[in-house]
Amino acid sequence: MINPGVRSGKKCILAVDDAAIILLRITDALGEYYDVVTVNSGARALRYLERKKPDLILLDIRMMPKDGFETLREIRAMEGRAEIPVIMLTGMEDKKSVMEGIKLGIRDYILKPFFPDDLLERVRRVLEPGEQGWPEQTEEL
Repeated sequence: MINPGVRSGKKCILAVDDAAIILLRITDALGEYYDVVTVNSGARALRYLERKKPDLILLDIRMMPKDGFETLREIRAMEGRAEIPVIMLTGMEDKKSVMEGIKLGIRDYILKPFFPDDLLERVRRVLEPGEQGWPEQTEEL
């Protein structure tokens, strides 16, 4: 794991991918703005989630032995963790994979390889919707 970041005051992102280079790219793209914790398997992600609650999860689909969908199903079944927003970050762009992610309640679907600025923008849409020029719900005074 990189940057366990418990005390920084930044929002925490759990990045789950079995490719070290992808985890490094995610950390490089987001580390200035968020605490990024990286794990290289679904099983390690689930162990982390037993102890900690990140603000967002970036989750790859193709991992062995537990793929991203199986990992996400288990996250959705965990008490106090089911509502954590998840963005799938994957090379799989087939309709079946997209639909499966939607059924499991993902917030976004980003294809690899990704552009760092695009990743940052899409993470901000989920974590800070009113702070980046995105409309937010307000009551009229």
